[in-house]
Amino acid sequence: MRRRRRSYSTSRRSSSRRNVRSNARPLALITIIFIFTLTLAPPIKNYFTQRAQISALKSQVASDRTALEKARAELSTWQDPNYIKSQARERLHFVLPGERQYIVTGTDITKSQPQTTQIASQLPEGAPWYTKLIASVTESGL
Repeated sequence: MRRRRRSYSTSRRSSSRRNVRSNARPLALITIIFIFTLTLAPPIKNYFTQRAQISALKSQVASDRTALEKARAELSTWQDPNYIKSQARERLHFVLPGERQYIVTGTDITKSQPQTTQIASQLPEGAPWYTKLIASVTESGL
């Protein structure tokens, strides 16, 4: 009978060892996966950050290239002597020898509606024209 007890107790001990072993394997696997994740997380984050920076820099390079092409086109137009003459006439009011230049002042093309003074605009709609004239003259004098 002792043999049975020994075998029974031995089998009981081995089954408890099996339970510990069966619980230790998933725990060890989870630990390895956790350490693996902690090891790989920063490089993966850096990779995606750098990819975002690269795409931003590529778009900036593309916009800079378009600006460069526009600048080159403008430079080529400024190398034309006739264009330079026309710009000097328009912007700086230059004239060639023997020409006369007339500058008209007091006209503003952007103003499409007539100017009204504050006092003249406060007058009623049916007021005679001379009251508006007198109001605008008095306001100008102030």
